Amino acid sequence: MPTIKTSIIPTHQQFTKVNAPHELDRKAICIFAATGFFLETDTYWKDKKVLPAASENIIDENGFLVESKPWFQWHYSPRDISFETALEEFTALFDQITSEQLKDSKVILPLSGGLDSRTQAVVLAKMKNPVIAYSYSFKGGFSESGIGKKIAKVCGFDFKEFTIDSGYLWPKLEELATINNCYSDFTHPRQMAVLEEFKKMEGVFSLGHWGDVLFDRGAPEGAREEDLLEIIMKKVVKKGGMELAIALWQEWDLNGDFESYLRDRITELLNKITIENPSAKLRAFKSLYWAPRWTSVNLSVFEEAHPVTLPYYDDRMCAFISTVPEEYLADRKLQIAYIKQQNPDLAKITWQEHKPFNLYTFENNKSPNNLPYRIGNKLKREVKNKMGKPYIQRNWELQFLGMENDEKLQEHLFGENIHPFISKPLLAKFYNNFKTVDAIKYSHPLSMLLTLAVWDKSRKNA
Repeated sequence: MPTIKTSIIPTHQQFTKVNAPHELDRKAICIFAATGFFLETDTYWKDKKVLPAASENIIDENGFLVESKPWFQWHYSPRDISFETALEEFTALFDQITSEQLKDSKVILPLSGGLDSRTQAVVLAKMKNPVIAYSYSFKGGFSESGIGKKIAKVCGFDFKEFTIDSGYLWPKLEELATINNCYSDFTHPRQMAVLEEFKKMEGVFSLGHWGDVLFDRGAPEGAREEDLLEIIMKKVVKKGGMELAIALWQEWDLNGDFESYLRDRITELLNKITIENPSAKLRAFKSLYWAPRWTSVNLSVFEEAHPVTLPYYDDRMCAFISTVPEEYLADRKLQIAYIKQQNPDLAKITWQEHKPFNLYTFENNKSPNNLPYRIGNKLKREVKNKMGKPYIQRNWELQFLGMENDEKLQEHLFGENIHPFISKPLLAKFYNNFKTVDAIKYSHPLSMLLTLAVWDKSRKNA
């Protein structure tokens, strides 16, 4: 019988059969509705599971899971090393992994205003591979491309700038559903807007996913182990997500109550992680259950165009993280030091999270030093709003706001009768709350209901 070994952070969901009824796993779908991702090995169906991260799995000739056991356990084993030694080791490992993954390929590099892609720009500037970098900005939003263009110029990369237009999702909705199989909501993968442009490029994607989790404090400073459940609940349950999940739970007449079920599931998973340090334990939880089931799902969009490489996903990087003292990982210290040491000019470019400050000045991003920028930025947004040009900050605003978007949204939510899976009164309630009560709070429920409606249609047409 074949054995399938999954990576510490898998890039793909690998499905298997289990001995269970072939019926909807409505409890799992409720968690999906609340958080935007399926938890642990859950899928839409009770008899279909995803292979766990960092596991060896024996599958029989009929595709059923016989046995699953971990081959790697997240741990916290900090070594007695200096920060300088940790930086040297990270530099050598990160550069080695990137070089091995890319070999002599042409490289496609997404550039944001953050640190993860900037670390990749550092190492790629030292390599001889041809690089084409790109950034995208929301139409009417912050020009993320402005920072990306500056990074590319310093490194000598070719650069493309993309603008994500309003309503790009609707003509691509069925294609996206096929690509990610409706295991992620549809408003986040903005790369769908430029997928055809990606296909015109040549090379291999180098993606910086998960660097911000591995190389930062896992839990807030001073957090205790008993605080982790509340921290996770606050982090993973989206605005309006709990309300939607409870509504579905009640409509489907499931036993117990949803919030208790979710808390029990998360507590059980936390108890399996044998790490005492709260920050390291929370990072392990995210890497085991969040990265594979949310972050990894939409990697498939990039793969529609070209192969992907992910230096921060590498097993060796995860093993390295488990031995680095938390104080060196907190507040992005290692990444910041790496960029400053290897390419000071890149460190001088604005850090989007702390704009208008850079990696040398970001500690000034507090009152009163940041007041002039904050006031000026607020005035710009107000002027745009008065001119009828709202400042776009979130993906869903491009998909759900405006008359044309509303028509498409209603068409997908109400044009097909998805009862008894989800009733029209429930759909109408959350749609009306989005329109009349609080668009920000109800944007996530609306996005999840759209995802579930498209999934329901696709399974009926299969």
